[in-house]
Amino acid sequence: MKQRVVIIGNGIAGITAARTIRKLSNAQVTVVSSEAEHFFSRTALMYWYMGHMKWEHLEPYEKDFWKKNKIDLKLAHVQKVISESKTLVLTSGEIITYDQLVLATGSNFRKPLWWQQNLEGVSGLYSKQDVEYIAGYTKGLKYRRPKIKHAIVTGGGLIGIELAEMLHAEQIEVTMVIKEPSYWRSQLPERESNLISEHIKSKGIDLIVNNTVDQIISKSNTIESVLLSNGQEISTEFLGVTIGVEPRVDIDFDVYPEINRGYKVDGFMRTTIPDVFAIGDCVSLRNPQIGRLSNEPVWYTAKMMGEVAGKNICGISEEYLPGIWFNSAKFFDLEYQVYGSVGKDVHSSLYGELKSQSVRAEFNEDDQLMGILGLGFRLRHEVANEWISKKISQSYFLNHFKEINFEPEFQVRLEKMNWNLLQSSIA
Repeated sequence: MKQRVVIIGNGIAGITAARTIRKLSNAQVTVVSSEAEHFFSRTALMYWYMGHMKWEHLEPYEKDFWKKNKIDLKLAHVQKVISESKTLVLTSGEIITYDQLVLATGSNFRKPLWWQQNLEGVSGLYSKQDVEYIAGYTKGLKYRRPKIKHAIVTGGGLIGIELAEMLHAEQIEVTMVIKEPSYWRSQLPERESNLISEHIKSKGIDLIVNNTVDQIISKSNTIESVLLSNGQEISTEFLGVTIGVEPRVDIDFDVYPEINRGYKVDGFMRTTIPDVFAIGDCVSLRNPQIGRLSNEPVWYTAKMMGEVAGKNICGISEEYLPGIWFNSAKFFDLEYQVYGSVGKDVHSSLYGELKSQSVRAEFNEDDQLMGILGLGFRLRHEVANEWISKKISQSYFLNHFKEINFEPEFQVRLEKMNWNLLQSSIA
């Protein structure tokens, strides 16, 4: 009898697990999701909102791909997992049995204490349903009324700036409210944080710092204004809540797996319940690799976890080893890349700046490279990885900098960059 594998969640983690299992075995694979019937690119949701892409362009696989590859898709919501009998109970009452279960439930946007459920004109940004609501409300499609004129985004980070760009593209006046003195200061050195703050303001965004939204003032169940922590009241038609995401661990179990922020897993993606795996944004690694966190809600880590879980389910023992940390994003048209450790246990930094572009390389007390951060420059991923692994020196970095630059047409300009030696990454 074929092994029955059920995957809850059809994001990049769940679909990668499904495809890996299909490549390695003839198991019966079922993917259950209540968000969307077909896998789509979550990172491209903003481009659907802005009209740059049609919805079908967000789906990387043809509709018949799943049938051809014998992967069953089920648009449904899982109400409970009964691990003793290895069954899932759907909200419809239907029962699904499994031999191996994969939890790939993703994240939810974090809700502040003042959150009011079902209040019109207030939304986070994570799911397909979130962006559909935002599009319907801000563009005036939901109630056949005029497009809104003003919106507030509370919280910075990558999702906050993404939502601000989406709204700004619709010619909606945007105010960003962040609790830090400059954009994403908790994750960025001061200079880069200030550079991005100025870049955001240059795009026409009203950036309010050292503040939080403390209260929503509504009328007829619709937002009218917000009250900031400094006492200022701002009238608005929409509030986007982007104060972070948190693992989605809201499925009911007969016997719960260990949860500490996310589902606790070992390096093989196994939870504390036999034959139940967890992958992606919803997990918390029991023993993360040195230099990595227990929960890293980014696309490529979810994909790697899906591959690891899929292989282990098929009897191929493989541990999750993500390597050197990296991430990339765009702040409007300003590219951002980070490799390794930036801002932690730093002895000195090499810092170069050209207008709104900068590169920072950080070193420990033994003059060994720990991390690289680039703004406005595209860096070569493989070179950055190699240099951090080899722990190169400051002199090597300066003498070979052209090797890490991805865009040789800018080399002449980069060679004119003045490098400063800073004694800590906070400068």
